[in-house]
Amino acid sequence: MAPPSPALSLPRWLLIAGLGSLLLRGWLALALPITGDEAYFYWWGVYPDLGYYDHPPMVGWLIAAMRATLGDTLWAIRLPVLLLPIALGGLLWWALAAIDRTRAAWAVLLFWLAPINWLNVLITTDTPLIFWSVASACCLLVAERRPKLDARTWGLYALSGGLLGAALLSKYFAVVLGFAYFIYFVLFRRDRLAAFALLLLCALPGPAINIAWNIDHCWSNIMFNLINRNAGEVFTWKKPATYVGMMVYLVSPVAAWLSWKHRADLGIAFRAHRLLGCLVVVPLLFFALLSLKKIIGLHWVMSFYPFGFAFIALGLPVQRLKACAVGLAVLTGLHVAAVIGVAAVPMESWKSTSIYKGIVRSVKTTEMLKQVEAPGVVLMSNAYTPASTYGYAMRQYMPVFGRGNFHARQDDLLVDYSVYQGRTIRVILTTRPRLDDYRPYFESVRLLTYTQNQLEFYAVEGQGFRYEAYRDGVLADIHRRYYRIPAWLPLAACPFCERLCGSARCPLPDAPVPLKPEPKDEP
Repeated sequence: MAPPSPALSLPRWLLIAGLGSLLLRGWLALALPITGDEAYFYWWGVYPDLGYYDHPPMVGWLIAAMRATLGDTLWAIRLPVLLLPIALGGLLWWALAAIDRTRAAWAVLLFWLAPINWLNVLITTDTPLIFWSVASACCLLVAERRPKLDARTWGLYALSGGLLGAALLSKYFAVVLGFAYFIYFVLFRRDRLAAFALLLLCALPGPAINIAWNIDHCWSNIMFNLINRNAGEVFTWKKPATYVGMMVYLVSPVAAWLSWKHRADLGIAFRAHRLLGCLVVVPLLFFALLSLKKIIGLHWVMSFYPFGFAFIALGLPVQRLKACAVGLAVLTGLHVAAVIGVAAVPMESWKSTSIYKGIVRSVKTTEMLKQVEAPGVVLMSNAYTPASTYGYAMRQYMPVFGRGNFHARQDDLLVDYSVYQGRTIRVILTTRPRLDDYRPYFESVRLLTYTQNQLEFYAVEGQGFRYEAYRDGVLADIHRRYYRIPAWLPLAACPFCERLCGSARCPLPDAPVPLKPEPKDEP
């Protein structure tokens, strides 16, 4: 896309950026095959619940609603993320226009010019998290501008809390938003601590639902987010360096440089707009501290991303905002050109790359499955990414055979492997397997090979599935790795443990089993 021209007015550039990005996202939503994560979350929408192994339930509810209202199509499932930047831009305008309408328009434009808002069409747990978080913060920004605590102001605080509760039902990163609120009220707004108390009270139903579900489901998404996924993390300089580089990329190098150059102006803006400043600074510092041991993913900061542009728009000199817009437009133009270039290249051009098998599997899923399907045979895969995408193509849930890794263990809650006793199972794989890994769990095994787009794929056919051997050799190991539930946590039920040993708490081994990093799922 071309950089903003002085000949065009700000409203026209808002129209061009908003409509242009929407059209590109619409095309990408139709052109891109479903990803492994999307296919995994799709099944949350098929089996809506009050929680899931990895995260709270909001994205599952959202997908279930889209399937129920618009049909079981990928475009319908992706529609919320297509409309998300437009909705966020409207919320930013509502929250900032009373301060300065021109700068509010700049904030929306800068946000809409960001590459992520032209290219992201994937429905994930971050989609509802971003919307509810920004909506909550915008309600609080409006409430904080009102001089009197009248009925409408109290209502805005209550609404902000309810939206925060919805964000907490989307993903645990919403806790950082609550922490930013806490810092703001304790440091700068003690005269309205009663309003903050109302906000928290209205947010409580979200975590209450999540905790109630965890008590009945092995504390699985608490265990995953706080324990299992963090095992083995150590400090390296690469992690904080990557975080700094990512943040510079997200705001654009031009905006990052101008923000540093005009840091005194941003300091003045912080003192004038302390809530907005806390919404930017507190998450930045929180993730910076976390980056000392964790790789901070781009999606981790997305629910605070719009406020960075709002803060820049309110803090920098107006003439510098044009330079920020130009820098973002050039950066986004490079991304758009690259995407269009990749789309124009035939799929076979990727044959020499390591990702070609993954491309074939994503694009030719139906054709591949037809080669391995057989009457009376149960299809499985060895990792959640292929299992989810194959299942989506068949519109039939596909279990994972084997231990998998610490991510995406919804199978543990959904699948009772005892029902496959004596059955024939075909485990679909991308790489050649070792048959000895499968022999203990079947009466007989054999290797099947099939070709798709001149590439060889594999399946292990096991006849006469031995559930007891699988329970003792695989499920028991899964329990030792991922279900070491602390004794002090109250536990009403645990479907996985109850199937394994008939009790919500299976006996643990005397010595703890170290959680070593598992291999990633197949690409």
